[in-house]
Amino acid sequence: MALPCELSSPVDPVNSTRPDSTLDFERFDALSFDCYGTLIDWEAGILASLTPLLETNGIVGQPEQELLERFGRLESQAERGPFRSYRAVLTDVARGFGRHFGFVPTRAELDAFAASVGDWPVFADTIAALRALQTRYRLAVVSNVDDDLFARSAQRIGVEFSEVVTAQQVSAYKPGPKHFHEVLERLRLPCARLLHVAQSLYHDIAPARSLGISCVWVNRRAGKAGGGATKPSTARPDYAVPDLRTLVEEMGLG
Repeated sequence: MALPCELSSPVDPVNSTRPDSTLDFERFDALSFDCYGTLIDWEAGILASLTPLLETNGIVGQPEQELLERFGRLESQAERGPFRSYRAVLTDVARGFGRHFGFVPTRAELDAFAASVGDWPVFADTIAALRALQTRYRLAVVSNVDDDLFARSAQRIGVEFSEVVTAQQVSAYKPGPKHFHEVLERLRLPCARLLHVAQSLYHDIAPARSLGISCVWVNRRAGKAGGGATKPSTARPDYAVPDLRTLVEEMGLG
């Protein structure tokens, strides 16, 4: 197993969307990505999936930010304890919305919400960015999802990854460290040669940094209030960009 490496100087994730110092991108052999929130627009997908569930049960006009924050809390709660599939997690999330708003989702509604992950849209810059990055680096995914759900998202992305590590494969959810141990082992790299790219400070930046893996924070919520569907975190990345297009340009691949 690769040993933790020395942490580099972080930037302030709250007050800065640009790094205070540069990161030597030449020293990395591979990039690992969170999928949902970084490559896939999970907040748009969550809201699109929640809307029919709530409206069918007479719930309309709820502020999007409140719905996203409630999703983040319910998802985190559902991922605690013994490992269960992400479909089971999302089923609990849907039931949690029902408890909050005073309705009981039908089996069909629960199944539809749990299966919706494969319908969530790709960010507009994802595909072009991954193709550009693939000319220099091996690319991997570390994701809190089931294999079959990711397979549908992978079809949307249309880029082949060297490795894909899912929650189903490691029987655990981030922010636990198992995804990162597994991807390092599969890539046969020390942590100093891997750069992790992610939107979630809570799910990704915090655990990766604790292992000594350098991180780029993709601040997809730049300019938006609150933390959205991601629980808050004080984790500090090594580098920060507002989107993947900017990362490609700053790596000299744009």
